[in-house]
Amino acid sequence: MRRIALPMSVGVVLLGASRAHAHLMNSGLGPFYDGLAHPFLVPEDLLPVVALTLLAGLRGARCGRWVVFALPLAWLAGMAAAAVVKVPPGPVWLTCTLTIALGVLVAADRQWPVAAVTGLAAVAGATHGFGNGRELATVNGGMLTMAGIVYALFVVSALIAGQVASVRAYWARVVVRVAGSWIAAIGLLMFGWAMR
Repeated sequence: MRRIALPMSVGVVLLGASRAHAHLMNSGLGPFYDGLAHPFLVPEDLLPVVALTLLAGLRGARCGRWVVFALPLAWLAGMAAAAVVKVPPGPVWLTCTLTIALGVLVAADRQWPVAAVTGLAAVAGATHGFGNGRELATVNGGMLTMAGIVYALFVVSALIAGQVASVRAYWARVVVRVAGSWIAAIGLLMFGWAMR
């Protein structure tokens, strides 16, 4: 009887489970806070943000300011477009490739124009936002969740870009470049995981 009771109990619990969301995390605090926590719980979204803000910070305060506003706004535009347009999001390997490229750009530490870095932020934001927006369109409180995501992106971007822009010592720039190489390596691991 004991051999049957445990599997039956597990089966009954699983039958009563609610619908799972593969991408959204439910904190129980409401849609805004779910969106606020989202970038910190999804490495595929957090790593490109960190890489972009490191790159912008290496280029200076002016570039950092442009990216701090361009990235969240492009992300919001991508989420809004995905809620309206019924096109499936791009393949996972695309976001992994973007993460690898951004990590390599940080590690290379070349002098990119402000417009190029801002354009990269807009493309990355729109791409990731579109991927998030498809699922947000199906949940209640999607607009509040979007607002939480945009707020979190703005704060993370401002904090990281501001700190990196104030770096003057050569060894500190090397530390930022090493962080970029680690982001590229993690992106490569995510790419391998996506292609398995």
